[in-house]
Amino acid sequence: MTGSPFWDAVAFGVLGLLIGSFLNVVIHRLPRMMQRQWDEECAAHAREHGALPPQDAPSAPAAPRYNLWTPRSHCPACQRAIRWHENIPVLSYLLLRGRCAGCGSRISLRYPLVELACGLLFFACAHQWGASLAAVLWCGFAAALLAAALIDWDTTLLPDDITLALLWAGLLAAALRWTPLPLADAVLGAAAGYLSLWCVYWGFKLATGKEGMGYGDFKLFAALGAWFGWQALVPIILLASVVGAIVGLLLKLRGGLREGRYVPFGPFLAGGGLVAMLWGPQQVMHAILGMLGLPA
Repeated sequence: MTGSPFWDAVAFGVLGLLIGSFLNVVIHRLPRMMQRQWDEECAAHAREHGALPPQDAPSAPAAPRYNLWTPRSHCPACQRAIRWHENIPVLSYLLLRGRCAGCGSRISLRYPLVELACGLLFFACAHQWGASLAAVLWCGFAAALLAAALIDWDTTLLPDDITLALLWAGLLAAALRWTPLPLADAVLGAAAGYLSLWCVYWGFKLATGKEGMGYGDFKLFAALGAWFGWQALVPIILLASVVGAIVGLLLKLRGGLREGRYVPFGPFLAGGGLVAMLWGPQQVMHAILGMLGLPA
């Protein structure tokens, strides 16, 4: 891009800040879009079976359009539309001192943190792969994982729009040789990732009568297998399990577990995928073995 690896990485980082601003919209709106779709499907099913009046009967006005683009971003407290100069990643938050320019209500710190995290991930991808197609692919991978992790943390949902897109993107990248991973390893990784957690799910459910995770976790782990191959699945699941257990224990000690006393597993799988992207699955495995005091 600029001829200088450092400034190329900086340019990617700036792009990451902008993408991070959009990810905040995705994280907030995509679960609500899914809920609207489910409500519409339930209503259609009820009409089909006579539980609701037919579509042409007088009813409440249709809900306004709601997607990633409409309506414009606005303050949830005063409904004031956010102007372009109030939506500059990180900088606007600092200039506004974390408050709405209209009503003065507090803006969540998570918005600039997501932007900053995405910018740093994009910078790291460009630093590692240069200004290349590989860097662009891994930037997309990182952005998808960041959005999926935060949606799952907020709602315990992992949208198919993210997990399945990530899965197919990994397989396509391997098939077109955009990544060095052989296609056979990508396919085996996707299958092994899905089936391994599927088996854990059913084993836990048969033993306890409870569901220990959701199907979204299977799909996300399958996507990681498609990007890294079957060989990387053990390091990623070990890292996710160790970190998840530590976080769950800390939340339990602080009384911060949500209703039902569980912690979603998707954010830790996503974190394991990001660590594997930045340092490599083998290095992750060596680090875990070192933490456990076992020979690498």
